[in-house]
Amino acid sequence: MQQQGISRDSEVEPKRHRDSPPPSPKPAKILRTAEERGGERVGEEAEGEDRCQPLESRNMSQNPRVQRYLVAVEYIGTRFSGSQQQPNCRTVVGVLEEAFQKFIGQPVSIFCSSRTDAGVHALSNVCHVDVERISKKKPGEVLLPHEPGVVRRAVNHFLRKNEGDITVVDVRCIPSDFHARFKAQERTYFYRLLSGPEPLSVFDKERAWHVPEELDILAMKKACDVLMGCHDFSSFRAAGCQANSPIRTLDELHVCEVLPSLSFPSIKEREQMGSLRDSLPPLPKQCQTGADASMAGCGAEGDQEFGARKRHRCYIITARARSFLYHQVRLLVGVLKSVGTGQLTISDVKRILDAKTVTAAAPMAPACGLYLGSVKYDLP
Repeated sequence: MQQQGISRDSEVEPKRHRDSPPPSPKPAKILRTAEERGGERVGEEAEGEDRCQPLESRNMSQNPRVQRYLVAVEYIGTRFSGSQQQPNCRTVVGVLEEAFQKFIGQPVSIFCSSRTDAGVHALSNVCHVDVERISKKKPGEVLLPHEPGVVRRAVNHFLRKNEGDITVVDVRCIPSDFHARFKAQERTYFYRLLSGPEPLSVFDKERAWHVPEELDILAMKKACDVLMGCHDFSSFRAAGCQANSPIRTLDELHVCEVLPSLSFPSIKEREQMGSLRDSLPPLPKQCQTGADASMAGCGAEGDQEFGARKRHRCYIITARARSFLYHQVRLLVGVLKSVGTGQLTISDVKRILDAKTVTAAAPMAPACGLYLGSVKYDLP
């Protein structure tokens, strides 16, 4: 029985029969390379995109009736045991494969551009999947591929019946030799910190790292300058990293202060908008970027309405590179946070980088504040 509003187009699109003799009713799953089976990680929670790819051709479908799709997904990582398939665990790939199978009626294999650990979120992680569209009414008949918009709506239909913490945001048809992992040119990660003594709001639980201390953002910016560029990042490489080399080029490492994501204007702020009715109000002067800003000024009791929560100061750390070592971004954030609280100096950051051992680094930042922001491609 067809799902309403999902695959009605199969009734009117041209059909073509399988060649004789008919192959197996289920297409063979794409073979995984030894690298992909071995738990190698790509992106911040991953490594090794720049390895040679002698086995890549094994992953490419040679069946002209199979359409490869590039799929971008967003998800809240809290209830996932990471992105890659694991036995008896709820994973991003596992949930996506299940939704695709319900849509097309047969198993698929999904390959992610970046592997994220448990608790890490994604604004846009990208994967690819091969789909052969077989008629559900007349098994054995192969139909023309679905349009990308149909794929997105259909898969989201089944994802909504799951936990509702993952959504397909974009789909595109790509050539059969386009690989979501190997073709990625750049990855961007964001890390979210909330600074202030107040307990974290329930709306921010598992979505940011709560740092009770005040952070010196100017010192953190100087530390970013030390760490940017091409370095041996052995001090920012967790045990278990499978990359051949610790050399990485960090194209961007940046910290800035932003409004908290759940920030609703107070009466005074609404009055300040004036003619700018639909725009966000500027941060109060005492809440703007700068080490000398007064934390007490942000939501001081004299300006606070009864029952209104005092705001935390929100900082975003951005890391951008072609590839990262295992846990590299979280180790970098751990050092930057320690600089912000005064536990480490700029000289300490240089010493840690030169030590070339992870034992010299500050404690690693928790997974809950990390977001895979985007994966960049030169799309055909």
